Amino acid sequence: MNFNMKEAIEVLERTPQTLEYFLSGLSDGWLQCNEGEGTWDVSEVIGHLIEGEKNNWIPRLAFILREGGRKPFPPFDRFSHLNMKSESSIEQKLLEFKTMRTHCITRLKELVESESQLKRAGSHPAFGVVKVKELISTWVVHDLTHIAQIVRVMAERYRADVGPWKEYLGILNR
Repeated sequence: MNFNMKEAIEVLERTPQTLEYFLSGLSDGWLQCNEGEGTWDVSEVIGHLIEGEKNNWIPRLAFILREGGRKPFPPFDRFSHLNMKSESSIEQKLLEFKTMRTHCITRLKELVESESQLKRAGSHPAFGVVKVKELISTWVVHDLTHIAQIVRVMAERYRADVGPWKEYLGILNR
């Protein structure tokens, strides 16, 4: 097992800054591209990350620490952000994400003060028994997944334009 709380927080703290640096100021062509029907563009991915900060990670963590496995924590609607039409710019969304993440990391540090709390178990509505350590690990990998998704979607935009070099570009050969 590789989980280390300090290292997990290192990634969680850097995700907003990474996305802000990479996405702020980009043309709409980069921000509005997707991989086809039923896929998300960059702005929608950021909306999803914001919803996770509001309704997933810390609420579930607090629920597990409060309730244990007595009852399942509420499900998280992974698609709820798609129902909220936002006129916010990418910079506004990134600022909201960064603000929410800062708050969530503060709460994480307040809620998990000992190694023993990482072993506490709760009840996921679909998976059954899950541990605090698994929830936090998933949060980190979720960030990395969506960073990779954003990069993959953006690379896809130039698929036809790279010509024969496509065979050397692993991101386009999945």
